[in-house]
Amino acid sequence: MTAVEIASPVTLLASPAGGGRLAEVRARAAAREESRQARQRARASRHRRSVEELRHVVERGQAQLHADGDRPEATAVEVVAWAVREFGPYLAVASSMQDLVLAHLVSRQLPFVDVLFGDTGYHFAETLGTRGAVEIEMDVDVVDVRPALTVAEQDAQHGPRLHDRDPEACCAMRKVAPMRQALQGYEAWATGVRRGETAARANAPLVSFDERNGVVKINPLAAWTDEEVQEYARTHGVVVNPLLSDGYPSVGCEPCTQRVEAGQDARAGRWAGRDKDECGLHV
Repeated sequence: MTAVEIASPVTLLASPAGGGRLAEVRARAAAREESRQARQRARASRHRRSVEELRHVVERGQAQLHADGDRPEATAVEVVAWAVREFGPYLAVASSMQDLVLAHLVSRQLPFVDVLFGDTGYHFAETLGTRGAVEIEMDVDVVDVRPALTVAEQDAQHGPRLHDRDPEACCAMRKVAPMRQALQGYEAWATGVRRGETAARANAPLVSFDERNGVVKINPLAAWTDEEVQEYARTHGVVVNPLLSDGYPSVGCEPCTQRVEAGQDARAGRWAGRDKDECGLHV
């Protein structure tokens, strides 16, 4: 399977070329469950640190990882290694199921790391298919982060198609608030934020304290280009969303994401026609 080909779980299990494919999938599921139990034991032996303690961790991390004089900025692998050492079972990875490059990078050092997927109820079918493939293909543990209200309940309380009338409110309810709640169980989250994506992200640090969520925020891929992300996915056969090769260089919720024209900014299709290019998770 290449980086841009997503097969269904049924196809993966039934493929004649797969040989012991079913045994492989079952073994991964068993390893995932063992990892969950080990993580619970590890957490029981060390409580989540306070905000003040986490701020001190950030200071140490910035001193070790950020560029300083002739010392270059740490590589993505070095940043992940630091994060795994510092946070272990209290580290999570955020993924929109656009590509799983960051999750793959972290899982090589922390197998079956929690991958937080904001399941908004508005995703493309391809995005949900990618999420399903990830559990079969990768050594990660996907955690679905869902809003308090279903789409139907939100429509009943706030009127239908809130995303058209007030996208900020919709994002706040369906993305920002649920993720903030989920992060209370962790000390740090690693995100795929990259400096080249938008002007707002141009100065993204490798490590900082996330004031809004009260956790450490780590951006291992901050310096990576689009080409570097794509090359990593090809080289390692990482699961990616097929929409990336169908005119969607940045994938969000279906009602608010459009294809972009050649030469346009990668995020031009997100909330197209509005003065908005962030959902609120990273600003």
